[in-house]
Amino acid sequence: MEESSAFQEFETKGNFTRRRNLLPLWIKIFLWFFFIGGALSVIFLIIGPFMDHINLSLYGITATHSYTLPGIITTLLLIFKGVIAYGLWFEQKWAPQAAIIDAIIGIAVCIIMMVVIPFTVPNINFTIRLELIPLYFYLVKMREIKLTWENL
Repeated sequence: MEESSAFQEFETKGNFTRRRNLLPLWIKIFLWFFFIGGALSVIFLIIGPFMDHINLSLYGITATHSYTLPGIITTLLLIFKGVIAYGLWFEQKWAPQAAIIDAIIGIAVCIIMMVVIPFTVPNINFTIRLELIPLYFYLVKMREIKLTWENL
């Protein structure tokens, strides 16, 4: 009779592929930026009432305090990105699908900030959001690796 070990998956030295290896280097670098940014956003929400001025900016949304509408939207986006960075770094099964949703939300917010807001709010000027370039490649890469990620 063969005995099976609780640590059998760690004892096999065969074809162990990490999900993290599916991510290109540039995504791994951005993961750390957003992991730290998400953690700082939580801290900004906690200390926000005690601070007079906090500069927050993401996708063209800028805020000078964390408890204004742009500040809350920015901190929520950064926290969401931090959660996704955590999921990708620690190889969670749900992470690629969440990253696809994150990329779509980022693209939508950039387009809104680029096309809609400058024509409706008088003190905001039209700017081309260059974040769209890495967001597009992020979306494409996450869609490419989604099935492989979930099957590992």
